[in-house]
Parts: sequence; structure tokens; C-alpha cells
Amino acid sequence: MGILEKIAEIEKEISRTQKNKATEYHLGLLKAKLAKYRAQLLEPSKSAGAKGEGFDVMKSGDARVALIGFPSVGKSTFLSLMTSTESEAASYEFTTLTCIPGVIEYKGANIQLLDLPGIIEGAAQGKGRGRQVIAVARTADVVVMMLDATKGDVQRALLEKELESVGIRLNRTKPNIYFKPKKGGGLSFNSTVPLTQCSEKLVQLILHEYKIFNAEVLFREDCTPDEFIDVIVGNRVYMPCLYVYNKVDQISIEEVDRLARRPHSVVISCGMKLNLDYLLERLWEYLALICIYTKKRGERPDFNDAIIMRRGASVEHVCHRIHRTLASQFKYALVWGTSTKYSPQRVGLTHIMEHEDVIQIVKK
Repeated sequence: MGILEKIAEIEKEISRTQKNKATEYHLGLLKAKLAKYRAQLLEPSKSAGAKGEGFDVMKSGDARVALIGFPSVGKSTFLSLMTSTESEAASYEFTTLTCIPGVIEYKGANIQLLDLPGIIEGAAQGKGRGRQVIAVARTADVVVMMLDATKGDVQRALLEKELESVGIRLNRTKPNIYFKPKKGGGLSFNSTVPLTQCSEKLVQLILHEYKIFNAEVLFREDCTPDEFIDVIVGNRVYMPCLYVYNKVDQISIEEVDRLARRPHSVVISCGMKLNLDYLLERLWEYLALICIYTKKRGERPDFNDAIIMRRGASVEHVCHRIHRTLASQFKYALVWGTSTKYSPQRVGLTHIMEHEDVIQIVKK
């Protein structure tokens, strides 16, 4: 029996099994087996002959956004509107057959936008170059899921399922579980909160499925067996996702209102160029980027050339971005902006910068 048949069999058994107190251990074990088989499926086989053409693109700019969706939802049109790159757009499916990169210039930042070929159902199993598309999506900072507003919620559910099965977790935080395999001493299990979904016995069964018999496990939040399996596997990617509903000019205003009110959702129309500015604002928010301006002593700040950093960046990060030796020659910095109590404020290397702050660095 091949891996795909085993996966299908386990999925059928999970859907057949009634969820109650008596079956939770059985379900936990099935989920652990399912995660194991899916991991094997994603690993390229050692005996594979000549490698197929991949399409990973070199990372450039300040952030990377992956544009994924089913064929003919408007991804190529969106790329052509947002960037100076022309991606072939046509009314037939699978117009885009490889990864096409473009650059969005916004608030002084260069955001790399990747137009990936349309995903089809079964992409996680490698159908329609799906595995390559998903591999590129894993390297992005944010996923923009392009959906056809006229198709309701079907596409969203199918795409989420495909990404979930290859270890991409959308708009979720990493489970707060400490897990460390040991050489001996058996299982040391503890929790700082009451657990309603996992028990010591279930944790032990799941670990045995992975041939782990000695480990330290500490639950800091009430997590599900699936989240615990994610921690054991350790290769899950947690990333923000914006659900973009295109073609809203073809549906009723009530439906537009319903879609726009959903969490993490934006409604647009590439054909009529509607709401694209708001989409860029939301994308900037999800990328968590900030602009920092520099100033030389006795001169005005340079507002034409911003340093783009991640939210939470310190003065030390700014020094490293300007020049790698600057932090070692650092004496103090003067900062103007919302991160300070008064302007200018004299700060050290650990000071956290905010959006549109101005910094002047003084060397020893």
C-alpha cells in the first residue's frame, strides 16, 4: 500500500470515529500517524532520477509576499497592476506556469511579490506542480490568498486544507509548549494551566508513535493533540495571511459586505481597480515593517532614503543595517519620534524604534 492510500485510509477512519472521551487516544494516535505519512510524502525520494525544473526565486527587497490561489482568480492581473512586471493574463486556466516575481514600491520599501502558478486540489500530493508552489510559499513573510468572490467560501476552505497538510499554519501563533528529547529518564510531563484537550497518557502515546521514549514536555497553554504534534515535528511555518476576494463587482453589495467583515479579509476588483490602496495598507500592517530615517549632525533628516526594518527593531539592528562595524564604534544615538518621551532623546543600543523615527548616531 502506497503512502497516499495510507493517508486516505487514516483520513476516512478519523471522519468515521465519533469524538468522545473513549476515542480521544485513538484519534490522537491516528493524527500522529497522519502527520508522519504527510511528512514522508513531502520529502523528495532518494531514488528520484533527474530533478524537475524548480522555480525558487532569489529573495530580494525588504519583504516577500507569496500570491497563491486557484487558476483564473486574477493573480496575474493583480501583479501587473501592483508592480511594473507584466504577467500574462488570459481568461483560460493555467496561464502562469512558473513563478513570476514583481516588486511593489510602497512607503520607501521594496516588497517582492511572487505570482505563483494556480494551485489545484491535491497540490500537497504534488499535483499540478503544487509541491513547488507550496515550497516557495513557505519562504514568504506573508501569504496573500487570492479568492474568487463569485465562488463563495469553497476555494478558501480547499486552499487552507492544502496548506495545512504541508505544515503552513495561517494566522496562528506557535503553540506555547516546551519540548526536549532526552537520552534517558523516561517522560517528564508538566503543565502550568489546566489541560482539557491533552493528557499525559495521550502525550506518551503520540511520542511513542514517533519512537520518542525519553523527553521533557511542559504545556504553557491548553493545546490540542494536533498542536503538540506540530511541536514534535518542528518544521511548521506560522505566517500571517490576507484573504483577498477579487471580482467583487460581480456579486451583490450584501455579499461584498459579508466578505469584507470576515477577519483577515479584503475585497477588491482588479478589473475595475477597486480598493487596491486599502489592500496595500493592510499588507504593510501584516508585514510589520517600519521606516526609519537617518540624520547627520547639523543637517536636516534624509526623508528620501528610509531604512526599512521589522517592527521591534532596536538601535543596534539599525547600526548593523547601516554598517557592520558601526555597533562596535557606537557611543550613543539621538532619536526623534514616537518611540521617545521627548525629542531628541539620548538612547543606547537596546532602544526599540518606531515607524518614522529619525536617528542620529554618535560614534566614540
